Amino acid sequence: MAAQNNAPLPDGLEIAGYRIVKKIASGGFSIVYLAYDSEGVAVAIKEYLPSSLALRQEGELVPAVSKANLPVFRIGLKCFFEEGRALARISHPNVVSVLNFFRAHETVYMVMAYESGHSLQEHIQRQRGKGVKVGELFIRTIFTQAVKGLREVHANKLLHLDLKPANIYLRTDGTPMLLDFGAARQTINTDMPTLTPMYTPGFAPPELYAKTGMGPWTDIYSIGASMFACMVGSPPQPADQRKIEDKMAGHFEKLEGQYSPELVQLVRWCLQIDPLDRPQSLFALQKVLQARAAKPAAPSAPQSQSILDKLRGLVGRLGGGGTARAKPGPDTQV
Repeated sequence: MAAQNNAPLPDGLEIAGYRIVKKIASGGFSIVYLAYDSEGVAVAIKEYLPSSLALRQEGELVPAVSKANLPVFRIGLKCFFEEGRALARISHPNVVSVLNFFRAHETVYMVMAYESGHSLQEHIQRQRGKGVKVGELFIRTIFTQAVKGLREVHANKLLHLDLKPANIYLRTDGTPMLLDFGAARQTINTDMPTLTPMYTPGFAPPELYAKTGMGPWTDIYSIGASMFACMVGSPPQPADQRKIEDKMAGHFEKLEGQYSPELVQLVRWCLQIDPLDRPQSLFALQKVLQARAAKPAAPSAPQSQSILDKLRGLVGRLGGGGTARAKPGPDTQV
């Protein structure tokens, strides 16, 4: 993702009833600020400001957008605004709460609840720094909750499209919250051919590179990649490289004995290159995550039943059919 090269709004600025305290995050698509509302409640304000389309110098409030970039900037602005409206309808403990959104300085701002904590990425780095691996119970607990939040997002016809540990926020009580829907697009929209999803190599499935055939299985790949990052400390091999020479088998072999076979094979299932070979619904993924890990068994000779078949069978035994096996098609684009 491109770095943000625009000057942030100045600290102390009053805007639409909010007072900017400081910039707390930025990326190629937006800048996020810590602010206080009129009652002194802390909020996070996300400003639509794609660095590839707009330029704002120090001391300025309104970004400069060239005539050539203006059409795409406006489409993105519309998407950002619609995204804010869609997220504002979602009320789930594992999804960031959108409280308000408004127009100012010829762009759009999204106001979100601000909560203390740190990202899952920071947690992984801290554990690795101490020489401690991220535990299986922690992984199962965090991702079971994250998947529940993501199910609500999908139910509102949204895909995240940039799920990764940096976008999974852990509150001080340990509960996860999905953040940064900057890449999200309403799945029913088809009138934005000039805007492409932003993604992070290693966490993005092949269909994000191809920009076609996206659906719930797209976010499922990223969930698997995020679990893999917890286990290994780094993201999987980028999908475009895997299509040339897939080296993931060796990584999975190294995880044997460190985590239960069920969890390792679940991650392998999520990270299948072919979307049709992944879990087709979050329901299927959630059922396996919630199942108790079996006690590690002694190595045995390979059996005829494939790993993926075993996982699918487990989903069936847990009462979850929820794996529609329809091939992704152009009507599922976002």
